[in-house]
Amino acid sequence: MTNLPPLRDVINRHGLFATKALGQNFLFDEQLLDRIVRVPGSLKGENVLEVGPGPGGLTRALLRAGANVTAIEMDKRCLPALAELSEAFPGQLTVIGGDATKIDPATLFDGPWHVAANLPYNVGTQLFTGWLSGQDWPPQWKSLTLMFQLEVAERIVAAPGTDAYGRLAVLAQWRATPRIAMKVHRSAFTPPPKVMSAIIHVEPDTMPEGVSARMLERVTEAAFGQRRKMLRQSLKGLPGALDALETLGIDAQRRAETLSVEEFVTIARVLTK
Repeated sequence: MTNLPPLRDVINRHGLFATKALGQNFLFDEQLLDRIVRVPGSLKGENVLEVGPGPGGLTRALLRAGANVTAIEMDKRCLPALAELSEAFPGQLTVIGGDATKIDPATLFDGPWHVAANLPYNVGTQLFTGWLSGQDWPPQWKSLTLMFQLEVAERIVAAPGTDAYGRLAVLAQWRATPRIAMKVHRSAFTPPPKVMSAIIHVEPDTMPEGVSARMLERVTEAAFGQRRKMLRQSLKGLPGALDALETLGIDAQRRAETLSVEEFVTIARVLTK
């Protein structure tokens, strides 16, 4: 484990230049990677799903922490480098070549798992909202520790009334607790992206009773789909929504960004019945 070659050497030997088409930006700083892995707490003996490991920088840190890692990698060029890691950490790493958006993590683990990933920028939000969706709660994942563009991270933790507050914040906060664990400067990556990044950590919370997750998704989709319009306009296409506002005493002249997460939940609850 201590005799692994430097990541830069691995990348050069395998010709693993980052490709824009796959949203790749590689991290080489071992100390930074170890800090990221400590965000969810001890992972010794824990199952961890990693998406887009690339040459295996974060993978190394997860394995050093004692995690049992299942990594999904779409870039076939990276598979030989990851195979070398499997040999260095016998029994700890399973590598799956494929598209993470088309693989159900529940089929990969017998028990609960954590997710830790430097997500490819082009599919990060799609994967994140997928992990947050569904009626079954608490989810099978125990925590999410994910790298996002800073702007996306700020949208996830945003408070009502702020420019960043929107559908992503409501979906992330209504039955989970997200926080920005650390910011990562663009210079930490190769190649450096044009924007700053941040690590988001999410833990599942209690799900409010009597609410359909799908209904909340529909309400937020309608409300924020025309976020500059009043609710009486943005929600008029959703059957029963305007009546729900009246029942709850929510002013239909308000705009979506002024409603709290709890208010969106109460609207969805009325429409669920």
